[in-house]
Amino acid sequence: MPWTESSSAHFEARHEDADARGTAAVLELLETTRESLARVFPQVPDEVAVVMHANAYALSLAAPPLTLAWLACAGPSRRYLAGWCSSRTLHMLAPAALERRASAVPASRDMLMMTPATLYAQLAIAANNRSLPPPLRPRHARWAWLVWGAAAHFSGQNVFARSAIARRLRDDPPPRFPPRLGDAALLGGTVFDLLERERGTAAAIDLAFTRPEGPPARALQRAFGERSLTHSQGVWRAHLARLAAP
Repeated sequence: MPWTESSSAHFEARHEDADARGTAAVLELLETTRESLARVFPQVPDEVAVVMHANAYALSLAAPPLTLAWLACAGPSRRYLAGWCSSRTLHMLAPAALERRASAVPASRDMLMMTPATLYAQLAIAANNRSLPPPLRPRHARWAWLVWGAAAHFSGQNVFARSAIARRLRDDPPPRFPPRLGDAALLGGTVFDLLERERGTAAAIDLAFTRPEGPPARALQRAFGERSLTHSQGVWRAHLARLAAP
């Protein structure tokens, strides 16, 4: 299929002809996300390339590390890991492919359609935390909850995760705190949601800008005001249960 190019003020997209309408919506979402993040972060990236792929196979060929991430992720998290980014390029499934990927769980489609915003948020976080540049590398896998979680939180994707979280809690053992790689894409955002509720937006931003040094547990202990990790894990699991409640 031939590639077509579409652009907006800060983004240049490559896509198939059939995806032109969906691409326009993606570019609008990205511009809105950029404006929102610019009010929160000191720096946001400009001149970002966006490449939209018709299916998961084409996406995996363009971003081979994504295949490894899929293998490492638990089922619910894997579904919502629908793109990958490098320093200036977002690779993602095209809107039609995102819709096909959605499950019957309420808001699954909405969560997936926020993929462009979440990927751009990863770039914005990296622009301010150069210790975690995209793409996520194996040596930083234990920090995936921070990268993916902060992006899901600040992009607004996490708002739609309630039903998927309920399924995760129902079908699998209790998650670890911080979430391991297998849960990072789905549950990472809830860490930032809880932190913002308890200690404010500035604390959530500070955590997103944390250097990946030492154990993640120590970073979380500092973020939550030196509260013990065991205590924070209990509070976080209670927070998950509230989110999952009907």
